[in-house]
Amino acid sequence: MTGTRAAVWATGAVAVAASAAVALQVKEYKSGIVWPEPKVVAPGKTDRDPPADAVVLFDGKDLSRWDKGENWEVKDGVATVRKSDITTKDAFGDCQLHLEFATPEKVEGKGQGRGNSGVFLMGKYEVQILDSVDNPTYFDGQAAAVYKQSPPMVNASRGPGEWQTYDIVFTAPRFAPDGKVAKPAYVTVVHNGVVVHNHFELLGGTFFDRPPAYEKHAERLPIRLQNHGNPVRFRNIWVREIAPIEGKKPQ
Repeated sequence: MTGTRAAVWATGAVAVAASAAVALQVKEYKSGIVWPEPKVVAPGKTDRDPPADAVVLFDGKDLSRWDKGENWEVKDGVATVRKSDITTKDAFGDCQLHLEFATPEKVEGKGQGRGNSGVFLMGKYEVQILDSVDNPTYFDGQAAAVYKQSPPMVNASRGPGEWQTYDIVFTAPRFAPDGKVAKPAYVTVVHNGVVVHNHFELLGGTFFDRPPAYEKHAERLPIRLQNHGNPVRFRNIWVREIAPIEGKKPQ
């Protein structure tokens, strides 16, 4: 071994030894929180398919899980808006909601009169459904807007007649005993795989004719799909109730 190589080897050996010594001196941080083991949930075969713990609200067969579901047309695995709004028979609070929709292939009307529907979380907080391809309207009323509160960050709409997806994560508001808001509602919306709202803080209920405002309500309420006079189609709707995992902090 030449002198140069020996020097390089010796330097490397010293560095490794020094690193090992430092590692022995580093103490691992531990929070002391005792966490429960996370529940195992089998995912769907694809991201569109419901996980094992999901409540399937519409699987293409019928709208038996919805009040006034008989007012809509169910055909070939698709539910089409007809006479009225429909509302889930079950109530939900914090949740993950997946739904697929298509605005009419035949383009009729303009603005808010074209491919209009909406998904109302807890029956009060609307994520707008609209044909928003070459269809000017007010921005906080276009597709994927939190109605009258915020436009989507980007317009991720597909064209008329094409199937689209909403994946929504919703945190319900909390109210104090006196009716005041203890914690506001939050919503994250992914439209066709694109994040368009990231943990957006709702200012209250979404209304057409007045500013947003909170009104004390139950911890869980039904989800509502809107009839706005346009034959919007829906398929593959499911929801999961969600809750943060809680650990025991050290005394």
